[in-house]
Amino acid sequence: MAAIMIGATTGGCSMARNQAAFAQMGDDEATGSIAALSHARPTDTDLAFARTAASDVLTKGNKDASQPWENPSTGARGSVTPLAQAYSAEGRTCRDFLASYVNGKSESWLQGAACRARGGQWEIQSLKPWRS
Repeated sequence: MAAIMIGATTGGCSMARNQAAFAQMGDDEATGSIAALSHARPTDTDLAFARTAASDVLTKGNKDASQPWENPSTGARGSVTPLAQAYSAEGRTCRDFLASYVNGKSESWLQGAACRARGGQWEIQSLKPWRS
């Protein structure tokens, strides 16, 4: 919705003039110029690439870092970005992250949590569709 608002204001359109028509659009309607995003579901192999990227970016530990990933066999791609600071859970250091998933024109987001194992590697504890 923010992208629609930004595009309308930068495109010279008057929101006051178009507000009534915009308010009547249903969630499943799309304009001719803006494609609706579908909620794609990653395959198991896509998730394996995303999990590896999550482990890599969490191991590096850089603040505000993101790690891109891509599955050459499916064409799916995305990035993983750690959220907030690390926290302690059951005596282990853990961290939440957000991962994007793009496949063709489909885009979705996943939220996850990982904890550092005894060997120092990060293990993904959860990875599920993101709920805002």
